[in-house]
Amino acid sequence: MLRVVVCVSGGGTNLQAIIDSLADGRIRNAQIVRVISNNPGAYALERAARAGIEGVCVSPKNFENRDLFNDALLEAIREADPGLIVLAGFLVAIPPQVVSAYPGKIINIHPALIPSFCGKGYYGLKVHEKALARGVKVSGATCHFVDEGLDSGPIILQKAVEIKDGDTPEILQRRIMEEAEWVILPRAIDLIAAGRVVIEDRRTRILPAQE
Repeated sequence: MLRVVVCVSGGGTNLQAIIDSLADGRIRNAQIVRVISNNPGAYALERAARAGIEGVCVSPKNFENRDLFNDALLEAIREADPGLIVLAGFLVAIPPQVVSAYPGKIINIHPALIPSFCGKGYYGLKVHEKALARGVKVSGATCHFVDEGLDSGPIILQKAVEIKDGDTPEILQRRIMEEAEWVILPRAIDLIAAGRVVIEDRRTRILPAQE
């Protein structure tokens, strides 16, 4: 059974998608053992409580400096002994010590088709604002492994979503969540739990299902 820690900062819609996918069997052989948030007011912690999952807040505001926060975040993760860490709208730069402690075991969902509209400053609605301003016809979501860079780790899955006339950043954000994020993030966790995702030369390969 793959032990999963989910890190989230806000409402937790992607967390809910994972919880629902575990319940209906789209994610197999996995369980969420802890939800960690940097925000004590995050509704994601309420979602975790309702699902009977332990929720923990590690806020940088409670520490004198960033190094102490980074150490505390790593400790909160280690306590849960995860085989996979899922960043589901976690608006914190993952400390290098966390990346080095869990190489190839941290994944993130990004609301665009990487390498477009990603990297520093591209988070939340800002991603969709930039996509609409550029006039692209297709956006989507990317699930990728996390490395030392920003949105630069090996890509696991991507799903495209059409941009429609009259889209606002909020409308596009919702469509990408519903049509892409909530589809490929649970799928990636299921594939990893099944041991079907391997990293080779900074690329991923999805192994065929075992008969």
